[in-house]
Amino acid sequence: MYHLAKGLYLWATSKEEYSILILGLDNAGKTTFHEQIKALFLPTHTPSLKTVPTVGQNVTTITLPDIYLKFWDVGGQHSLRRLWQSYYISCHAIIFVLDSTDIGDGSLNSDSGRLEECKLVLEEVLGNSDTEGIPLLILANKQDREDCVEVVRIKEGLVKQVFEGEKGGSIRDSRVLPISALSGTGVREAVEWVASRVKWNKEGRPPVMSTSYTTLEPEIRKRERWLEEFLNFGEAWRRMEKHHFYGIDFPSAHLVR
Repeated sequence: MYHLAKGLYLWATSKEEYSILILGLDNAGKTTFHEQIKALFLPTHTPSLKTVPTVGQNVTTITLPDIYLKFWDVGGQHSLRRLWQSYYISCHAIIFVLDSTDIGDGSLNSDSGRLEECKLVLEEVLGNSDTEGIPLLILANKQDREDCVEVVRIKEGLVKQVFEGEKGGSIRDSRVLPISALSGTGVREAVEWVASRVKWNKEGRPPVMSTSYTTLEPEIRKRERWLEEFLNFGEAWRRMEKHHFYGIDFPSAHLVR
């Protein structure tokens, strides 16, 4: 009975789950962006905005009305970028975060900033066969600072040259949005765009069916306690029957003190 109830509960609460990769150069603001996502969609979470460089990954699953989104914040240091490709085959969208205060004037002719490095890394991501056709969201972070490059210039410079270049990969659903990960401005819009595009692309990259353990855990624990009590009662009953079998009589309840 327990397993039947558990199975029915899993079936009733399961939703499509999509995995979203958060990529970008180190210090672009990926982890801060990830923290703001948790603050928006996980009511008990308080964002930690004093972040340190990610070594490995940070993973969070959020619940939307009709789907789950699992975000993978992967380290952006040069030594860790070779590990990104192991995530591509399972992801449904990529969010590429760039520091709009560290790309010079936004022109690829500029020698200042990390624009050329950013271009090469983005080309490498899009050129991988496992990322073909999946949605791409480019976030121009730190738009709250006066020394940032405007989104229009990023579109006309970096993004245009990457997509029109030989390594730009196939045609895909893409967008460039301004955000401030520190203040949280634009974070909700980014999540909403990704959610809409992965659903639209579900035939190209099918989701997995999943049940949020956060939602399921209390129900599982309640049924586990019920089952444990039931088994304990059954064991006590068997012992009582065994004693009666050997001719042992139990005192009446009114004699027990």
